[in-house]
Amino acid sequence: MLPYEFVGDWSGQLVATSVHAGHDLRPEIADLMILDESERLREEDPFTDVITSLMPARLLVHRSRFEADLNRSRDMAVYAGPEYCWGFDVWGQKGLPADVMARSLEYWDTFYADLADQLDELAARGPFVLFDVHSYNHRRPGPDQPPEPWTKNPELDLGTGKVDREQFTPVIDVLRDAMASQGFDVRDEIKFFPKHLSDWVHRHYPGVGCVMTLEFKKTFMDEWTGEPDHDRLEAIASALRNTVEPVEAALAELSTGPSSQASPERIAS
Repeated sequence: MLPYEFVGDWSGQLVATSVHAGHDLRPEIADLMILDESERLREEDPFTDVITSLMPARLLVHRSRFEADLNRSRDMAVYAGPEYCWGFDVWGQKGLPADVMARSLEYWDTFYADLADQLDELAARGPFVLFDVHSYNHRRPGPDQPPEPWTKNPELDLGTGKVDREQFTPVIDVLRDAMASQGFDVRDEIKFFPKHLSDWVHRHYPGVGCVMTLEFKKTFMDEWTGEPDHDRLEAIASALRNTVEPVEAALAELSTGPSSQASPERIAS
């Protein structure tokens, strides 16, 4: 299987990504890794690719974040030691060989080069939106313990902290309202803040790219066993699909303004 793929109709201005959905490892990484697979799965974002499945254009990542984390800067993308990844011992006392790490970083480099090629085309047409879809655990104390408090664990934690607010506030408001109108508890940056993917897009496409990070609480699965709730997944995917028309309409309003003439500022990652 390819490490990642661009699927759907990319002729529009709205894209959904699931960069932490993957669980695959290239063979040399799988041979070296000592981390238990169930622990690795719990820190990945399984089924976020299902959440984006009804979106018109999608970026699917099939490789695990434990090979290279595409939502971190290059110097932090490979989990070289426990300090990189929540205290987990991923490689044991021998650590990760330098040549293996180099190949993981080559994968990171290729990903961002390919993403730039795709987004350049969108940016040339005018402002675009990227839904950066993730998920998070809310039962960390244990499988038999109560979930963590609702007050600090919204169903959808919306990250917009790196968005050009002067340009894109109407688009943000439309997405938030569209999800809330479908019964979702949407709050802004309660637990999480946008990370490297968002930062990268906003630096490369200033005033043109708008990345909204959508962190869904894992109400659609058992975070300890990995078992999905298919009905809940389908409901979330449908709800996200229902935001497409209003978000595209809000985006089209922006494209009539002077900012539609902005050209992407391609700079080094």
